[in-house]
Amino acid sequence: MASFNKVILLGNMVADPELRQTPSGTSVCSFRIAVGRRFGRGNEPEQNTDFFTVNAWDKTAEFVSRYFKKGSAILVCGSLQNRSWTDNQGQKRNVTEIRADEVTFGSSASNGGGQQGAPEAPQQGYTPSSYSTPSFQSSPSASFEDIPDDGSLPF
Repeated sequence: MASFNKVILLGNMVADPELRQTPSGTSVCSFRIAVGRRFGRGNEPEQNTDFFTVNAWDKTAEFVSRYFKKGSAILVCGSLQNRSWTDNQGQKRNVTEIRADEVTFGSSASNGGGQQGAPEAPQQGYTPSSYSTPSFQSSPSASFEDIPDDGSLPF
């Protein structure tokens, strides 16, 4: 029997994330996000908000705790996970949470989307100065070299 468990959520942090360490030293970060949900028919559907608890582990946990805070827009890709335990009163408790596999910024700081006051993400590799549509110019003197087709391409 085939199965599939994938969750993709785009929302805002409800509170600052909480980073802690397991006894073995593994980082785990717990946070809650608010996600809008529209329902109803017609021209004016109603808006409701759902709240989800998310757990991130290892480097993902450290990334969330460092670059996100209350109000930050966040995109989470992960899976649903059920946990159950018995509380101090002997009652059996169950909870469904999101286990984050990937986390990224929900919007860029340049458009004001939820990153006010958050530290800048580390710059890695090449970052172009703008993401505008490239312009191509060809001149009459541009020359192109013909590549012979020798039939040895692997595809």
